[in-house]
Amino acid sequence: MSTPKPETRPAAAASNTEQEFAALLSEPLANSWPAQPGANNPALAAVRGRLLGRLAASQAASRPMVTARRLRLPAQTVAPGVQLRSLYRADTAHAAPAARPGEPLQACLLELAAGARLPALPHAHLHREWLLLSGAVTLGERLHLAPRDYHVQPAGTPALALHSAAGALLFLRESALPARPGEQPCTVHDQAAAWPDYAPGIQRRVLWQRDGQAALLYRAQPGARVPQHRHGHDEECLMLEGELFLDDLLLQAGDYQLAPAGSGHQITETDTGVVIYAHGDLDLQFVG
Repeated sequence: MSTPKPETRPAAAASNTEQEFAALLSEPLANSWPAQPGANNPALAAVRGRLLGRLAASQAASRPMVTARRLRLPAQTVAPGVQLRSLYRADTAHAAPAARPGEPLQACLLELAAGARLPALPHAHLHREWLLLSGAVTLGERLHLAPRDYHVQPAGTPALALHSAAGALLFLRESALPARPGEQPCTVHDQAAAWPDYAPGIQRRVLWQRDGQAALLYRAQPGARVPQHRHGHDEECLMLEGELFLDDLLLQAGDYQLAPAGSGHQITETDTGVVIYAHGDLDLQFVG
């Protein structure tokens, strides 16, 4: 299935942002500074230096991340009544698939109009994970999914067609992970699954796991936060509800971020409370 690549930021954007930010720190902000405002004010110059330094550090930390805003993603029609929006696609033209631990080949959103049907996908050798975000959908003839239901299809198992009578929005993740002997498809239904406590104000549901990586749902209360940590596997975060700060970046419902293995987050916190789908380390690697 051919997919458009997610929106990327031009290389010059970082310097443009710094120039715009620098302009904001001059007039008229300088005129609001109480102690002899102006270009030669040492206090204002110090503030400018600290803020611009913080901006540069934030941009450097976020440079490896891939962030996709659902509202900005172009849509591609892949079947009658079915639109695909690409969140992430690995660069397989210059490197082997899944070169990083836990890297997906593709992550995308599929939107089905009422009555739409998506034929069974090709490439049965891929490991596929589905998460229904809204609406209702039938996989094959018998598997009915409701919102927040999760289905994993190991590599080599028969692909299933999708049908939605009233319309649906799904998340699809594909990877090159080979199946193990005897591994079978598995479904986790939201209404029947528990929310075990994970940390103060945070509950976590493990949907699937293998060799230290996992597919997870997190539910956090307003004010909850996760300490600074690093990623042993690629960490994907898809916002289902609420808002989340990942360092200086605010993610909202429908947004997606992939943080490559070896990167990290200093700040992970929510003011509103969130429900998040995540794919990455089963056990977070806390720093300090």
